[in-house]
Amino acid sequence: MIPFPEPTSPAGSRAEVFLRYLDYFRESTVAKVSAMAEPELRRSRLPSGWTPLELLKHLRHVELRWIEWGFQGRDVAEPWGDRHEDRWYVAPDETRADLVAALRAQGAHTTEVVTAHDLAEIGAPGPRWNGADPASLERVLFHLVQEYARHLGHLDVVAELAGGPTGE
Repeated sequence: MIPFPEPTSPAGSRAEVFLRYLDYFRESTVAKVSAMAEPELRRSRLPSGWTPLELLKHLRHVELRWIEWGFQGRDVAEPWGDRHEDRWYVAPDETRADLVAALRAQGAHTTEVVTAHDLAEIGAPGPRWNGADPASLERVLFHLVQEYARHLGHLDVVAELAGGPTGE
């Protein structure tokens, strides 16, 4: 498990701080999902209806949408591939191992992009921005950190209800 990136831990740059938090939240999500019993992964314990595997897939697509489709301006075949009929979706043949591998690969790509660009650099124009001016890499990373933190908190509650690990 990656230790929590304490604010007092020295860092070489703001980019390093963002990457530490993203790595921590990503791996904490993986640890939570990995500790849950298989039947709980495809079961929802909340009125909203999402499952732990759906959340895992959603977070991978969040990074894809904001880094590749957004900041890099790449043509992404299925930027909303985590959704089906206006809700998160995981196909029956998608496994925990596959989804974890995809999330980690997306995280590695994010790290490559962040280390190759200045935080003040503005993203490429494209459909991700819905007609607005593209955001800086720093603003994209800040958004990703809040998205991970919020969803990891959701997963904490679901894991506890499922009899899995609690807290941080």
